[in-house]
Amino acid sequence: MEDEEVRRQERLLERELYQIEQIRQLDSEELQVEEVEHGHQSSDDDDDNDPIDDRAFAGTTASGGYTFNTSLASMHSYLGEVEDTHNRLTFLDGGVLLHVPLFYLEGVVLFPEATLPLRVIQPNFIAAVDRALKQVETPYTIGVVRVYRDGDDGRIRFATTGTTAEIRQYRRLDDGSINVVTRGQQRFRLKRRWIEIEGAPCGEIQIIEEDLPLRMPRDAVGDLAPLKNLSAANVSHSKLLVHGDQDNDSDDSFESELSLTERRLHSSALVTSYQSNLFGESSSDDERPMHKPKLKSEKPSPFRSINNSGTKRRNHSLRALRECPRAYWPNWVYQMHDSYCLAQRLSDMWTKVVGTPSMDALVRKPGLLSFHVASKIPVSESTRQELLEIDGISYRLRREIELLQNFDKIKCRSCQTLIANRSDMLVMSIEGPLGAYVNPSGYVHEIMTLLKANGLALVGVPTKEYSWFPGYAWTVAYCATCEYQMGWLFTATQKKLKPRSFWGIRSSQVADDTH
Repeated sequence: MEDEEVRRQERLLERELYQIEQIRQLDSEELQVEEVEHGHQSSDDDDDNDPIDDRAFAGTTASGGYTFNTSLASMHSYLGEVEDTHNRLTFLDGGVLLHVPLFYLEGVVLFPEATLPLRVIQPNFIAAVDRALKQVETPYTIGVVRVYRDGDDGRIRFATTGTTAEIRQYRRLDDGSINVVTRGQQRFRLKRRWIEIEGAPCGEIQIIEEDLPLRMPRDAVGDLAPLKNLSAANVSHSKLLVHGDQDNDSDDSFESELSLTERRLHSSALVTSYQSNLFGESSSDDERPMHKPKLKSEKPSPFRSINNSGTKRRNHSLRALRECPRAYWPNWVYQMHDSYCLAQRLSDMWTKVVGTPSMDALVRKPGLLSFHVASKIPVSESTRQELLEIDGISYRLRREIELLQNFDKIKCRSCQTLIANRSDMLVMSIEGPLGAYVNPSGYVHEIMTLLKANGLALVGVPTKEYSWFPGYAWTVAYCATCEYQMGWLFTATQKKLKPRSFWGIRSSQVADDTH
């Protein structure tokens, strides 16, 4: 086991060294800025005019000719060299109360398993990091809470649901500031908050106990045997229920939770299904039914003219009937709450919309899949906060499916100007089409990347300094209608780098309406 861990660490080190070398090569290239017209990037290269799939997975040269390495953005190399803390905290039990330093972030919603970079400049938050590094109960752990300005009275509000973040990497600079890379761990409820003597914001939090994904209808009806194994005793029991004999019912049985009318309907369905099951089994090719001898006086039955196709349809219907769930509601009703069915559906939709590779591993863990999609779905921050506050896995999955179904337009939150369509999305990081990045002033932005955008005006000249995407220069972009900052235009600094340009739109400036 130790040898395997050593080999794994060596592979990770080789990969990081290779990526760092790629970043240095990109930074050494000369900046070449090209004119932007109507959201498209012109180019002197002949092959830049080739049609590309707007929803293709960026970095896959086979689909769109993109050459940018999407793993570079997720390294947050603009923070400089950071040291690994080598600390991996075990998950805490649900319901546990803790005292942790807090980070209040505007425009950011952190989910479990998501990466959050921080550039800590303010003295109170520097004190919070120092406290997190020294605390014994939960070392290297902070609580991240979204803050927002109330649209009615303009007051600052604090969300009551946040996520713990573990400090994975950090570096203290000469000026006293700290560069930090964290990773979301567990959701919590914020009970109360205060400021300590040294100025560090702290709070009492309670870890949320996540529910377990249930598979329906098995879990809906308990440990009942399959319908094909239903015995005569089961039928007798059902008949007793039909006649109202309830003495043999246990308090925790499925039938005990139904009204008398519902019991009769349910029991009648069981009896009918069992009779059909017996009839269907006796009609199989191996056990043909025995017919009584035909008497001479019998008249031919008009029903004997049923052809073979009709018989096959009848047998098929009987086989389908045998597979019906032994529950009061139809199977499709239970599937609406089946976490695994919903996870598969969401995975298929996410793969189609975003163009990511297979997500089979996450489908087997519906809870992690729901957090994975919630942390990357390109919608407004208020909508993502809504997803963070949903406790049930199946409810969160259903809400995400609804959002993907309705997500079609990206509009400015202030003036409702149409900025882009869903088909304009572009994945420029292995983190997904939406990710968190921090600027030199310490402000964290969650941006969604788009290949094309409309109604934006550029201000200033492109610069390579502190670029979130190695090899690209950035230019500030404002909404041409309301003049609010929408994000940035990223322009390639070398001819061979593709896409030639793309847009980074702030999720905090995106309208809530996704229709």
